[in-house]
Amino acid sequence: MPDTQVIVAGGGPVGLAAAVELGRRGIRVLVVEPRRTVSHARPRCKTVSVRSMEHLRRWGIADELRSRAPLSTDWTQDVVFCTSLVGRELSRFTGVLGLAAEGDRFPELGQQAPQYVLEELLRDVVCGLASCTLVTGRSVTDVAQTDDEVRVTVRDEAGLETTVTAEYLIGADGPRSTVRERIGAVYDGEHALRPNFGMVFTAPDLWARVRHGAAVHYWIVNGQAPALMGPIDRDGTWWMIAFGVGRETGERDARQLIAAAVGAEVDATVLSTDPWTARMQIVDRMWLGRVFLAGDAAHLNPPFGGHGLNTGLGDAVDLGWKLAAVLDGWGGPALLDSYEKERRPIQERVIREATANMAVTSTELLADNLDADDEAGRRARAAADDRIQATKRAEFHSLELVLDIRIEDSPVVAGGDAAVGGRLAHLWLGGRSLFDELGPGFTLLVLTEAAAGRADLVARAAEDRGVPLRRLDLSGRDLRSRYGADLVLVRPDQYVAWSGDHPPAPADLIDRVRGAADGPAAHAG
Repeated sequence: MPDTQVIVAGGGPVGLAAAVELGRRGIRVLVVEPRRTVSHARPRCKTVSVRSMEHLRRWGIADELRSRAPLSTDWTQDVVFCTSLVGRELSRFTGVLGLAAEGDRFPELGQQAPQYVLEELLRDVVCGLASCTLVTGRSVTDVAQTDDEVRVTVRDEAGLETTVTAEYLIGADGPRSTVRERIGAVYDGEHALRPNFGMVFTAPDLWARVRHGAAVHYWIVNGQAPALMGPIDRDGTWWMIAFGVGRETGERDARQLIAAAVGAEVDATVLSTDPWTARMQIVDRMWLGRVFLAGDAAHLNPPFGGHGLNTGLGDAVDLGWKLAAVLDGWGGPALLDSYEKERRPIQERVIREATANMAVTSTELLADNLDADDEAGRRARAAADDRIQATKRAEFHSLELVLDIRIEDSPVVAGGDAAVGGRLAHLWLGGRSLFDELGPGFTLLVLTEAAAGRADLVARAAEDRGVPLRRLDLSGRDLRSRYGADLVLVRPDQYVAWSGDHPPAPADLIDRVRGAADGPAAHAG
């Protein structure tokens, strides 16, 4: 008998999120992570999207992340383009990155937070789940599998190796993934040619010099330091990316780059540096047998738009509930087959969108006279504003990509109306989120009284097959026109699996959405 049900290689945010999704469903999980502590040297991802915050809300930790984040959502919702922090403003976007409410559209605003804040929170959550174990200071070094189990070699800091067995393995071990290598998966795609130089620095007096007010990002458009920068906190800690700067130049001239971006000399202390080039890559396959890849182990995209980590969290949620369903005995074989079929189109689109965002950075916006006080300067700034608004809006107002992507051609999504395969349209119910009323398994929304008998048949079919299903009666709220059907069947991840007035044979419908279209028997590991 295997030692545990699921091993997660990699305890970054994606691996931890997978453990949370599984552990909250009672699945025994072992997370193996080389780092003993979470480093604050590099903030990496800084945008937790609206959709990711919806997952955190479902896990009951959205408010806790906000309490730990050094910048609140009401502090700023702007992105500024300028010649320097003390120079001319060129353009501005407001209500960016899901930081402004839009009525019923979503229950959680996005959140600006360094990746390490999210990661530390997820570590705390995993350690608080009885079925989860997080071990640090250990790395996965080898993987083998049979039809019945996965054998994982784990090495500690002293070089001692042990073998741990599980029913499934998730490789969330990043771009240098051992798990990816062991299953023979390889990245397809490209590297960008231009180097970039990231850094974190402190400058306690800098805020007093900023001419443009608070912003999430400042895009610096000048020839001395075309860059992107922003605050990590309100106490003088900043991150910065200098475009087109390699490692040697960046480390030698870091303070000069900061001064050029600010537009004045400042007392700055560089805390860390991070040279990088963008990668636009995705693996040729995301699973083999009992082993699955998620997050950076499976796909890489440029950081522009803030989609990388959030796409990985989406992987973790999708794979997590599906593995739990199979291990609990009610999920069929097509459920795990659907992981790559559903996630790959989303990942590929994110890569395309992020690559398009990268096509215009501060370097491409350079022009003469942007700081000039004369008519030539005014014309240059007006032209820059026009170009920025035309080319960068999609980067900061991307909720269609975040919320409205549809699952196409999935073996576990049934037919129905236009809502099928999409995230359930959110609604506030007297101050309470509709999403808070959904069950941990499937939820059947009953939107008319006439559909009650038909809902009974679907609920009975689910019960017969051991599929967890909550029936949510909303028939008294006049919502049929909003959702376009009498009945809406919602998956554990809040996507619509089927909707309509008259379900097909209820048993066939339940078998389809649980991945067992060939009959009632379910595969349990």
